[in-house]
Amino acid sequence: MSRDNVLCPRAVQDLIADGHIIVIYDEYVLKLDSWLERHPGGSLAILHMVGKDATDEINAYHKPPTLKTMKAFRIGRKPPGIWTNTTPPIRGGVYVKEPEEKPAVESTIPTDVSDAEDSSVLETSISDLSESRSTGTAPTSEDSCGEDPEETTIERMGETDGETFRFRSAKKIYVGKKDPLAFTTWAEKQDEARDIIEYPSVDPAVQQDIVKKYRELHEKVYELNLYDCPYIEYGKEMCRYTTLFVASMTALYNQWYLTSAFFLGLFWHQIMFVAHDAGHRAITGNFVIDSLIGMFVADFCCGLSIGWWKSSHNVHHLITNMPEHDPDIQNVPIFATSPSFFRSLHSTYYDFTFIWDAAANFLVPFQKYTYYPVMGIARFNLYLLSWLHVLSSKASSLGSSKAWWIRPAEIAMMSCYWYIFGYLLLWCTLPSWPVRIGFVLVSHIVTMPLHVQITLSHWAMSTSDLGESESFPQRQLRTTMDVDCPAWLDFIHGGLQFQAVHHLFPRVPRHNLRKVQTLVKQFCAETNIPYVLLSFEDGNKKVLNRLQEVGDQVEHLINCQKYMAATGESGLH
Repeated sequence: MSRDNVLCPRAVQDLIADGHIIVIYDEYVLKLDSWLERHPGGSLAILHMVGKDATDEINAYHKPPTLKTMKAFRIGRKPPGIWTNTTPPIRGGVYVKEPEEKPAVESTIPTDVSDAEDSSVLETSISDLSESRSTGTAPTSEDSCGEDPEETTIERMGETDGETFRFRSAKKIYVGKKDPLAFTTWAEKQDEARDIIEYPSVDPAVQQDIVKKYRELHEKVYELNLYDCPYIEYGKEMCRYTTLFVASMTALYNQWYLTSAFFLGLFWHQIMFVAHDAGHRAITGNFVIDSLIGMFVADFCCGLSIGWWKSSHNVHHLITNMPEHDPDIQNVPIFATSPSFFRSLHSTYYDFTFIWDAAANFLVPFQKYTYYPVMGIARFNLYLLSWLHVLSSKASSLGSSKAWWIRPAEIAMMSCYWYIFGYLLLWCTLPSWPVRIGFVLVSHIVTMPLHVQITLSHWAMSTSDLGESESFPQRQLRTTMDVDCPAWLDFIHGGLQFQAVHHLFPRVPRHNLRKVQTLVKQFCAETNIPYVLLSFEDGNKKVLNRLQEVGDQVEHLINCQKYMAATGESGLH
C-alpha cells in the first residue's frame, strides 16, 4: 500500500474492523499496530484515538523530534477537507467491514455512535442520550429537556409526586416515569443541554475554526519559547524543598515528632509538583532523564509510582471527565460527580465495573461532607494504587520498549522508601505506637491541599459527552477550570492552578503557564469558549455544590427504587 494513496473513510473503517489501530495525524493515515504495546505512554492513550483525527492531541504531547518518527507509520493520506471522527472501539464504536464485492467508496460517516442506529458501518449498544451531540442542538425527543438551546431553562429538580418527576423548560414540562433509568437519562440530558447552550456548536465547521485558531496559538507558544524550561526557577524550588526537609529532620532529632511530621508533609506536598513536571517531560524534555527525576521524587522520596501516575494521567488528559474512561473521576462508591455512574459503568481503564449498590446509595448523598476528610487520607489510596500498578500487566507491558527498566527501578525505589520511612523512621526512631500513628496521620493529612487542588479543577466541571466532532481544545476547556491567585502564591499551587492551560499545552513548564494563560484568555475570547477562572474559595464552593447536586440526585434515585419496589414496576419502558 503506497503511503501517498488517498484512503477514503470506508477503507479506514474496514481496517479498523479488521482490528488494526488506525489514527489520523497531519493529513496522513497512521497504522500503529506495531507501536501499540511499545508506546511509553501506554496503549490506552492510542486506543482512545482510533478512527479520529488526533493531530492536536499528538502535537500537544510529543516534541518535534518524536513527531518526525510518525512518518514510519504512514499508510496513506486522508481525503481533502475535514475528517469526520468516528467513535473508537474502546469507547463503544462497532465497525463492520464492507463486503468484498462492494468497492470502498467515500461516504458520509456518523460523527457519533448515537447517530448510527441504522448504519451497517458503525453501531452501538449505548444510545440513550440525545442525537444533539453531533448537531449542536438541544434534545428534541419527547423525554428531552427542551427543543431549542436558546429557549431551554435548566432548573434543579423540585418535589415530585408518587409517580412522575418533572422539570420545566421554556416550551414544555418534562414528564417521565419514576424509574431509575429514566431519571438517570433525564439528569444526563440536563447536564448535556446546559453545555450545548453555554459552549460553541459542535458542528464540524465551527469546531474546525476553533482548531485552526488553537494551532495558531500553539505556534505562538513555540515562537515565544514557552516550551523552554527556566531552570533558575528549579534552583529556587530546591532551596524551598531542602529547607522543609532539614526542618523536619531537625525537629525529629530534637524529638519534636509531630512538628517533624508537619514539615515532612509540607516537603512531600511541594516536591510532588516536580514529579508532575517530570511526568509530562516538562523539565529536560528527555525521556530517560525526566523519568529518573520523576522516579526519584515520586517513588523514592514519596513512595508513589510515577509509572502509575503517567498511566492514568495520560488517559485522563485525553478523555477528561468521561465517566466510563477517565480514572481520575472513578471513585464510586465514595464519590460520584456524574449521574452516569448510576448506570453501574464499566471502566475501560481499570477493566472493572463500578457497581452502583447500597454502599453508593448510602455514601454519595453525604459526599459534600466527606470530601475534605477523605482528601486528608487520600495519600493512603495512592500507595495502594501504586503497588497495584507496578505489580500489574499495565506496568509489565511497557517492558518491550525503551521503558523496560522503569518497572524494576520503580519497585526498587518504592521499596527503599518503605525501608527508610516505614522501618528506619517509624519503627526504629519513634518511641511508641501512639507517636507512630500520630506521625503518620499528621504527615499525610498535611498533604490534603494537594489532593483538593487536583480534584478542584475537574470535579465541578462537565462530564457530558458532546460527540466525536468536539475539538480537543473545546473539550479541555469545557471539562477543566483554573484557579485565580496572585503570582507570589504560585509556589503553593505548584502550577496546578493553571489546569485548563496545562491541559491545552501539557508539556509547557509550569513556571511558564502564567504567560501562556494570557494567550489562552485571548484564544477563548476569539472562539467564544468560556474560560472558567475562579478563586480557590469559589472553586471549592463550586465543587461542593456539584457534590451536593449529585447527592440530591441519588436521594431521588433511592425514591425511584423504593417506588418501583412498592409498585412492582420494572422501569423497562
